Amino acid sequence: MQSNARRAVVDLGSNSVRLVVFQGQSRNPVQIFNEKAVLRLARGLIATGNLDPASMDEAVTVVRRYGAIARAMGAHPFEALATSAVRDAANGPEFTARLEAATPGLKVITLTGEQEARLSAEGVLCGIPAADGILADLGGGSLEVVRLSAGSIGEAATMPIGVIRLAERAGNDHLRAKTIVSDELEAIPFLGEGAGGDLYVSGGAFRALARIHIAQTGYPLAMVHHYTIGRDEARDLSAVIAEAGRKLIERMPGVARKRIDDLPYAAIILRRLLRATNAARVVFSANGLREGWFLRQLPAEMRLQDPLVAAGRDLTVGLLRDAGLPDALIAWTAPLFASETNAQRRLREGACWFSDIGNHEHPEYRAEQAFLRVLRQTGVGLDHHARAFLALTLALRYEAPIESPFLAPARALLDMAAARRAETLGAALRLAYTLSAGTPTLLAATSLTIDRGKLVLTLNASSGVFAGDPIDRRLSRLASMVGLEAETRLI
Repeated sequence: MQSNARRAVVDLGSNSVRLVVFQGQSRNPVQIFNEKAVLRLARGLIATGNLDPASMDEAVTVVRRYGAIARAMGAHPFEALATSAVRDAANGPEFTARLEAATPGLKVITLTGEQEARLSAEGVLCGIPAADGILADLGGGSLEVVRLSAGSIGEAATMPIGVIRLAERAGNDHLRAKTIVSDELEAIPFLGEGAGGDLYVSGGAFRALARIHIAQTGYPLAMVHHYTIGRDEARDLSAVIAEAGRKLIERMPGVARKRIDDLPYAAIILRRLLRATNAARVVFSANGLREGWFLRQLPAEMRLQDPLVAAGRDLTVGLLRDAGLPDALIAWTAPLFASETNAQRRLREGACWFSDIGNHEHPEYRAEQAFLRVLRQTGVGLDHHARAFLALTLALRYEAPIESPFLAPARALLDMAAARRAETLGAALRLAYTLSAGTPTLLAATSLTIDRGKLVLTLNASSGVFAGDPIDRRLSRLASMVGLEAETRLI
């Protein structure tokens, strides 16, 4: 498959219908088009057993447009994934046949509950490959739950308590809705295996809750993906939303108007999930069904890549002065971090891949541009701590003043120890680039070692690399950051 190949998928949900077009073949899915229409196909399903006729007509029109977009973009395959409402409705097969007849090239796949749950889990693991706990994916018609164990998918179950269906089952009575959700969750024994771990939540209604919390708390990064809050914060948030009236919810910051009616039910479900799982944290995921669909189409070796390192490689295509430099930097900086954990090593490797990302920027704005590009990049495998660490490292690699105001979001997201590691790595990368001009050939003529309380820079005298004033200053600064004396040796 060529790297510029495009694939299109329609998420035919109970609440909304969404088209996503992915470009390229990468461990981190790259969306080049994303459009949603809120059609509420599941409206009235409990009472009639059928999809809403007006919503079906609208869906045919919308999906026909999506087909035109997919063809114009040259996307193949072009598939629609039909979920809870379509599979449960008596007129679901008639509806999917209408869609395929009206939209050339479209293949509609009606997922079973088990298939939907597993695809959602694969999508979450696309961005959080070591996820361990319980996944809950909330739609308009159903809630899927999956046991995740260190990145492996375990037991899965589906329940008819999506936000639209729950409201209808409860007759818009919140108290009755709580009882329905509790009864459904009690029938899923593996939920108790999530005690003390993480509850991973995906789906538009859950993401809407996260946006409210981000806005209320002034969180420094406006990204739902990987947004993490503690159990008590999640319980407080869900309690407030579940009991708030429509007018109060409308006045809350970060509220999407089309989600107002759904939010109390999403909050009820979240609170009951916390009770059933006894999870310690809630981790929000922007990934789900669509990313799982995309990931299944990649070669097995690509699916196994570390998404953080893959993001570094993907985002620096065409920007690196030498593609061999990142691996050389990883080895060159290792002596400074002899006691690092595996997680810390992974971040250092990512920073080495990103470290030349700003070389085409204007010199006056290079540090800030590199910082923002890394902090706000699309890589799905980067949690907020990783984004902050990498962004701070890169800004300091480009010699941003340590007190620069634009660094504030990263500093707010990092503890002192992590910020110190980022500062040290940034200084080391700056020294490496000064020595090597961004080439592995010149870097290979140098090395860093720690010897008897000294940080020793060794230079090959015949290589053309020499220790002038900029080198001495940067070595001394780096040595002071790790509590050592600086020494330069020629061989």
